[in-house]
Amino acid sequence: MKVELQHVTKVFPSRNKKSEEEVVAVNDFTFTIPDGKLVGLLGPSGCGKSTTLYMICGLQKPSGGKIFFGEDDVTDLPPENRGVGLVFQNYALYPHMTVRQNIMFPLQNLKGTDKLTKEEMLERTLGAAKLVQIDNLLDRKPSELSGGQQQRVAIARALVKMPRVLLLDEPLSNLDARLRLQTREEIKRIQQKTGITTVFVTHDQEEAMSISDMIVVMKLGVIQQIGRPQEVYDDPVNLFVARFLGTPPVNVFTGAIRDGYLYVGEDKLLPVGDLPDTEVYVGIRPEGFIPQADGPLRCHLNNVEVMGRDVSVVSTHPASVNPTVRSIVNADIPVDTSAETIRYAIKPHKLLVFDRETEKRIYLGSEGK
Repeated sequence: MKVELQHVTKVFPSRNKKSEEEVVAVNDFTFTIPDGKLVGLLGPSGCGKSTTLYMICGLQKPSGGKIFFGEDDVTDLPPENRGVGLVFQNYALYPHMTVRQNIMFPLQNLKGTDKLTKEEMLERTLGAAKLVQIDNLLDRKPSELSGGQQQRVAIARALVKMPRVLLLDEPLSNLDARLRLQTREEIKRIQQKTGITTVFVTHDQEEAMSISDMIVVMKLGVIQQIGRPQEVYDDPVNLFVARFLGTPPVNVFTGAIRDGYLYVGEDKLLPVGDLPDTEVYVGIRPEGFIPQADGPLRCHLNNVEVMGRDVSVVSTHPASVNPTVRSIVNADIPVDTSAETIRYAIKPHKLLVFDRETEKRIYLGSEGK
């Protein structure tokens, strides 16, 4: 099921009685979610991603714009008539019911031509439980389950209705690191097996990038960039997107373009052709550093953290916006830990330049933009 949002806006009235200024949670959101794809809505708290999700499912009504499921305008349609499955962050399971009863509950409320017999409800409940691999837990109560198992029950309950669209609101945030990894792999497997169009809301960029077919990066209710996860990581349109994606985060320096060269502080990094002189921010991904005795970027070496196959080198630079500069290099590359200074060459495709004033991307001549 294709989901299309056309110029969707959500405005909340001010909670401050002394001020009549309204709060724009989502501003002119236009995007088409392709049929059968998993799309991640990604951004910091307060960026409008959950509000967008609630407008898709009908819990919030847009202040402006239209929402379509396929060719059907569902903007004013109640949630129960939209054919959506919604999974909340806190599972929202009924504690007095068994797993079987929790999963079956939405089916018991079907009426008219959609009404099922008890045998049909039990069969569909078992099918949903098998899909999320909890069919051996059907007689347990939620209190007898782990966090990951409870989340699977919530997903099964959303899937049992055979929804046209599956909506997941930060479903992994209450799980520990190992369970998060397991459950996100499970969500991707289920989505691929069912082919249901899925919207996944998260503030965790690693989660969004690992399972999404496409990501939508948001800030203050406005779409910043849409694309495949790797494409957005490699080619961010502005400094916000570059900073938001990546672990460890991108290293940011103050710099300048002067006389056809890119400078970081006083270090002359590389030629940039005929670009006009201007003040810039320079972003370098942690994996973009190559230790080199005569490298153009000179940093003060703090310490080296051995991580197995990689080494994390922590240093400082006078022009760094971040407190430290963190570079990830192959463990086979020797780093003299006794030295006070480490010098780097920079991989050009891991270097990003942004206008100091607008924070928009400046494409160097070799990038062909």
